[in-house]
Amino acid sequence: MALENICGFNKLKSLEDPNVDNTHKESARLLTMFNNPYSLPVPPFDNARKRLAKLDKKDEEKVEMTHGTTTVGFKFQGGIILAADSRGTSGDFVSSQTMRKVVKIHTKILGTVAGGAADCFYWHRVLTMECRLHELTYNRPLSVKSVARILTNIAYNHKGMGLSMGMMLAGYDFDGPRLCYVDGDGTSAEGHLFSVGSGSCYALGILDTFYKYDMDQEEAYCMAMRSVYNATYLDNYSGGLVRLYHIRKDDWEVVTVKDCAELRKIFYPVNKNESLAEFSKFIRDGFVPDPDEDPAVRNPPPPKPIVPPKEE
Repeated sequence: MALENICGFNKLKSLEDPNVDNTHKESARLLTMFNNPYSLPVPPFDNARKRLAKLDKKDEEKVEMTHGTTTVGFKFQGGIILAADSRGTSGDFVSSQTMRKVVKIHTKILGTVAGGAADCFYWHRVLTMECRLHELTYNRPLSVKSVARILTNIAYNHKGMGLSMGMMLAGYDFDGPRLCYVDGDGTSAEGHLFSVGSGSCYALGILDTFYKYDMDQEEAYCMAMRSVYNATYLDNYSGGLVRLYHIRKDDWEVVTVKDCAELRKIFYPVNKNESLAEFSKFIRDGFVPDPDEDPAVRNPPPPKPIVPPKEE
């Protein structure tokens, strides 16, 4: 490069590629998300929000984004229950039957994802980063409402940009158990019971009928699994495995993972007589949690203190 400058070759127009400058600008624009996760590249329109709104109104240019999932969350006297199916769809095509729609955000905060997988999992990683940075900086974890507020601000700033996301955030903080809902338009709400996804209307039919705050643990497990199973039976875009999570004050655990086809064998007789004895045995039969989701593995007992030998 120094020899080229001395000889003056860098001043020759014919040796310069006219596309180099544009390429560098485009690369810098697309790589901004690696330097700042909140700065995302937008469609190359003068006004992306207006342009995308026009495309949505034109039937011949509109791209149908069909999403399918069922996630359920509610509070009861024993903690917070989360349940979700595992089917991932691309329009009318079932692309996966093993998606994990309940994600870990912090040691005591879990979230559920519904909508576009790319949007949900990208912002889930951003929330995880913010929770960890806050804990390292201030030596205390973020509250569930603070995490929900961060996600609400993100969704509101990208309103009208095609963000497809509906998330529940659940966990314990200094105010006790919290359950919040945030969607892609920046709407945020806190409550005792939520269901998100294409099968939520079918799940709510079970939840609204049988929900009560003072139910015991087995009743809560049964109602959560039954509500998601009902959605997988009636909604074509929900299905696969049903994962059940229980969040307590000190920790969380995966209670069970069952195929929705197996659930029909147990819930068909349960629909006739409401006995939970068979269900309680069924959900624990043959279930082995993953190592990273087992509380005993995540929180091993402290090692025994080393006692020096006595001197004789």
